Amino acid sequence: MEILIILAYGLVLFLLFIYNLGQLSLIVSYLRQKRRMAALREVSYIDAPDSKLPVVTVQLPVFNELYVAERLIDAVARLDYPRHKLEIQILDDSTDETVALIAGKVAQYQQQGLDIHHIRRPDRKGFKAGALAYGMERARGNFMAIFDADFLPDPDFLLRTMPHFEDDGVGIVQTRWTHLNEDYSMLTQLQAFGLNAHFFIEQGGRNAEGYFMNFNGTAGVWRRQAIRDAGGWSSDTLTEDLDLSYRAQLKGWRFVYREDIGSPAELPVEMNALKSQQYRWMKGAAECARKLMVKVMAAPQVPLRNKIHAFFHLISSSTFILVFLLAVLSVPMLVVRIQHPEYIFIFYLLGFFQVNLIILFLFYGIPFFREKSGGEVGRIGYYFPMYSSLMMGLSLHNTVAVLEGFMGRKTPFVRTPKFNVNTVGQSWQGNKYLSIDLSPALNWLTITEGLLTLYFLTGIAMAFYFGQYHMLVFHIMLTIGFGMVFLYSVTHARIRS
Repeated sequence: MEILIILAYGLVLFLLFIYNLGQLSLIVSYLRQKRRMAALREVSYIDAPDSKLPVVTVQLPVFNELYVAERLIDAVARLDYPRHKLEIQILDDSTDETVALIAGKVAQYQQQGLDIHHIRRPDRKGFKAGALAYGMERARGNFMAIFDADFLPDPDFLLRTMPHFEDDGVGIVQTRWTHLNEDYSMLTQLQAFGLNAHFFIEQGGRNAEGYFMNFNGTAGVWRRQAIRDAGGWSSDTLTEDLDLSYRAQLKGWRFVYREDIGSPAELPVEMNALKSQQYRWMKGAAECARKLMVKVMAAPQVPLRNKIHAFFHLISSSTFILVFLLAVLSVPMLVVRIQHPEYIFIFYLLGFFQVNLIILFLFYGIPFFREKSGGEVGRIGYYFPMYSSLMMGLSLHNTVAVLEGFMGRKTPFVRTPKFNVNTVGQSWQGNKYLSIDLSPALNWLTITEGLLTLYFLTGIAMAFYFGQYHMLVFHIMLTIGFGMVFLYSVTHARIRS
């Protein structure tokens, strides 16, 4: 039994190491692209004549967004773009008072001469993907700029993204998410820390090398023809953005990523809302891997190295399965260490995989150092272990989502409730959508997260009792992570009720 535990633990560490080697290559690619990024910053239509600018349709998919709908429409109405070449579609699937609120805003801006339309479908078939497809059929623009309800695009967004479409091979321009409420709480700070790594290292590195990359569902512009060539929006996965991105790239369409253009958005401030978002992203990624992996690997026009990176990209959510297995196996491994000191050589060999921590530190640290300055830089010693703990704490929840995705278990599209909470001290208590959109906190999953907190506390106690401290830091992080997820899930649910 001891050998089986060691082999299983070692295999998980090895698989995580292989995945992290792919992340390391993206770090290198990102650091090598400075000249390219500097050149992109010069691309702009800010001084271009109106005659050079194409017609753009801005699509705003909305469903029951009482707290942020007006803010979104006001921000899009301020876009600096010729009025006769700008169309705005509010794709409103709402079933509450959001409908009347949007209708009032649309009437206001129509009176000011803005080409803005309040589009209502007969049903919510296809959810967000269905709404975008429905709007595109009625759009007059050949380019679709898309923003989710919690985004506030800067006025020059279109003037800085549209020039890239002068290249007929470009199918999409994606921008980087920035954060309206990063400093609201520890939870939002940690989310921003993690998302920045994706938007700097992953998106920047993939785009620099011409690898497959993904539209992030919002804050980007699509060429209508690229959407059509790829087969259009599909709702058979929970991440319609990743799905369409890969299908478009398989058709030969190229992506441009503008790291220097920040698109501000609101981060979830409530744990169960974060869980809902994570569930959709993780399960949707697994569904896309199930749907697209064979097509990508069999595509004769795709170079081998692109296929390798696409493989790691599509299975990225599966790393939560490995993290969860590593966590669960760590306590039995500690028992093996205590009972079999003669295996010391094997334990030293396993210690090599601590290099995973170095890679992860670079992956998350480089974006942090780019964003912060002065005394803030030293806070990496807080953010990195706390973010790692949070993701460990979410590993069971995300593992369930990934397994459901691979097994093909279909569930409805559950949106993340929006709050319009941006500054410290603002309250989200009483948000009507929390009780509607989110499941009860005390379900079997949350209870298990609480029990796992006690499980890893046992590992800490064993370390002190037997004087075996090799896994102490890991078990402390796991205890903090699962404890944080459990306590926030319960306390936030009580506040919302």
